[in-house]
Amino acid sequence: MSIRNLDKAFRPASIALIAASLEEGGIAAKTLANLSAAGFKGPLWCVAPGSGAPEPGACASVPWFPDIASLPRGPDLAVIATPPETVPSLLSALGASGTGAALLLGTASAAAADAPGRVLRSAILAAARPHLVRVIGPGSLGIIVPGLGLNASFAHLAPARGSVALVSQSSALAAAAIDWAKPRQIGFSHIVTLGDVTDVDFGDMLDYLANSPEARAILLYADKIRQARKFMSAARAAARGKPVVVVKARRLASCEEEDAPDAVFDAAFRRAGALRVRSMPELFAAAETLALTRERRGNRLAILTNGTGPGILARDALLEAGGRLAAFTSETAARLAALRTPVEPNADGNANPIDIPGNADPKASAASLAAVLADPGVDAALVVHSPNALEKSNEAAEALIAALPSLSSLASTGRNVFTAWLGEETAAPARLRFAEARIPSYPSLDEAVSGFMHRVRYRANQDMLMEVPPAERGDARPDHEAASSAIAAALAAGRRWLDPAEVERLLGAYGIPVAPSRAVADGEEAASAAAAIGGAVALKIRSVDITHRGEAGGVALHLEGTAQVRAEAASMLARVRRVHPEARIEGFLVQEMITRPGAIELAASLIDGGIFGPVVRFGQGGAFVSGEASLELPPLNMALANWQMARARIWPRLQEGHGAPSVDTGAVAQVLIRIAEIACAHAEIETLLIDPLLADADGVIALDARIAVAPARGSATRRLAIPPYPAELETSLPLDDGSEVRVRPIRPEDEPLLQEMFRHMSAEDVRLRFFITMREMPHALAARLTQIDYDREMAVIALDEEDAIEGVARFSADPDNARAEFAVAVRSDRKRHRIGHVLMTYLLEIAHRRGIGEIFGDVVAENAPMIAFCRALGFSIGPHPADRQLLRVTRPG
Repeated sequence: MSIRNLDKAFRPASIALIAASLEEGGIAAKTLANLSAAGFKGPLWCVAPGSGAPEPGACASVPWFPDIASLPRGPDLAVIATPPETVPSLLSALGASGTGAALLLGTASAAAADAPGRVLRSAILAAARPHLVRVIGPGSLGIIVPGLGLNASFAHLAPARGSVALVSQSSALAAAAIDWAKPRQIGFSHIVTLGDVTDVDFGDMLDYLANSPEARAILLYADKIRQARKFMSAARAAARGKPVVVVKARRLASCEEEDAPDAVFDAAFRRAGALRVRSMPELFAAAETLALTRERRGNRLAILTNGTGPGILARDALLEAGGRLAAFTSETAARLAALRTPVEPNADGNANPIDIPGNADPKASAASLAAVLADPGVDAALVVHSPNALEKSNEAAEALIAALPSLSSLASTGRNVFTAWLGEETAAPARLRFAEARIPSYPSLDEAVSGFMHRVRYRANQDMLMEVPPAERGDARPDHEAASSAIAAALAAGRRWLDPAEVERLLGAYGIPVAPSRAVADGEEAASAAAAIGGAVALKIRSVDITHRGEAGGVALHLEGTAQVRAEAASMLARVRRVHPEARIEGFLVQEMITRPGAIELAASLIDGGIFGPVVRFGQGGAFVSGEASLELPPLNMALANWQMARARIWPRLQEGHGAPSVDTGAVAQVLIRIAEIACAHAEIETLLIDPLLADADGVIALDARIAVAPARGSATRRLAIPPYPAELETSLPLDDGSEVRVRPIRPEDEPLLQEMFRHMSAEDVRLRFFITMREMPHALAARLTQIDYDREMAVIALDEEDAIEGVARFSADPDNARAEFAVAVRSDRKRHRIGHVLMTYLLEIAHRRGIGEIFGDVVAENAPMIAFCRALGFSIGPHPADRQLLRVTRPG
């Protein structure tokens, strides 16, 4: 399930509170008081099953009923505060009466994960699902929708109405957030605590809130995420439309069996386009910043301060957070000098921060800010004010507030102004005025810089979502059959680790260059292999129990002659046995010594990402393989691989060189992409490690690699958190003239092709397809149409002999897969042989395979050819429910 019946929880027409006791001070009594005081407009009933009539006055003016059967009708929302063992039978009765959603109040319990807790959870689902009753909790603080007068919670305060939605797994933290927000005048569109998450989860809430116009930003506090693929799909969809900010509790290694390493969550949230923060105050600060500031690319900040010390501290905080000090042009410096705000370079040659004298005229200060914001090298400005006797904090704030409207000409540039009014006694009223004027303001320098960086990081994550990946090098496809045979050979022999020949065969099948090696049993065989190779060789220990050979003393390089190889084999064996006395030694590997002066040792691998499945890891190799690395969820493309490399600590070294990069980063990116493809294609692979991956300007070569396998427990693609490109849908389809057209799913790399197709559509065809006129397809739209979620959407394109797109048909399904909206477009100069009909027929076939219940679309009423097209495909034609100029066409999936 996903959003089905969630309107019954968040927009109910009627509510029933079912309570075992209404004793004063209890959960049920407080919830009833909140429900009564919130101003809910619909019927509100109280049910006290099996306990007799409640105490006089306990239900106040709320009608009381002895059982569910006595209610006038089934409530949309049932709020249940009874012992856990009574819940399944209550849900059965409620479901039979027509209830759509049930809220199970209480405090979350660790016992929910033990055997009795799991049995109860199964019983709750068994009772609810036949009736499609959505269950929130157990262990929930409740649901609050201030705009509807809905407060079905036992929260101690009533939150104000606002535009921020909060979804928390923890009732305690949700209550603390309400308390924290109240004096700061932060309001909410929705508050829901999920508790022990029996049914409704974060994915469901993200899908619901993504379509809520009242929620302008979504805040999440998550302790555990159970369904990674569902979460990622919902988060990616929501983050395209509004900020999604997440606090995820860190988990100890001992607690990660059902979760994922913390660094993997970082990678997942970033890939979804969400912003991760580390605390609840930072969560709200980030939401406030994103709500009060405009979109702007860039991390160059100008700092204007009335005190040198605070300016220096703000600069340090900025640089430590990964931001950059803006460098001013000579024109800006001249403007500032004319305003008697001299710009003098500091020790590092930068004139930023700018010191404004404490007794400066407020108009001059505003003019200085205007000069800074007009500088093309500035992305945002931070105005810092320290209390002093020459200038009152509140007056300085009022002057800035008054000046900002005059800077409205800069609004189109997206440059934002952040403020940090330091202190408390005199600064607090100023910060309140900034809040009223909707200007981001912070009580400390660290928080101000953090606010700026929230905007920077959020924009970077959005850019990553929207970036057009460049085409990959070459067009050679992996040899899946060869790779699968290598895996099958190891499994048939009862081995977990592939032998060197199998490793070379598998990596070679994916185009990853590998240094050939010879497996030998002892020193004598190693000497013979070295003689056969000739020249210098490398000798390595072979053991399934030793992952990092170098750390165990199991690697020797530049060995010359059989005698040296024989002697080193004996020494190596002794060294390794001292370090790993229990390790099973299988012998040695002998390789030709590959010498590439200036090459850098890298490491690339697949690691276990817990619920997120396999994860690609990249970093420095050799002795530093266990150090800091960057993670990315498969599948990858060139853009994502480049982003992953750029986040790794080793990245600056890959850029060094005299006039040219020292490393062919494109070749490194290809290796990361191929490793991700291996994860997508082979569910048997548990671990893959290439270390070292030698890289220089001439390319890459894997000097050592290890691969562990186990029998697959399902398909490779289902274990991934992000669905890969469905290559199995590539096909050729017949046209009316007997020829065939190549058809395949759309890819992110197709954005330029889609925009080129758009240029060959007539203005009238564009209007009838998009319901508006456009001369060019903007990047944001093209990215949205090419970077699709293959679990929820599908777009198939027809390609001509030159790989130009002739037509595209697509559908977008709701999260429940119940209905999907379709659209189709064909180049105006290619309307021949019924390409549109061929594409739509194939698209409908795909929808049928997925079990989509209904396909629908909207057609301009005057578009007679499209109406005939739909009728020929079996669509029914009817009026549009909201627009007289449109028709709604539908057909069963």
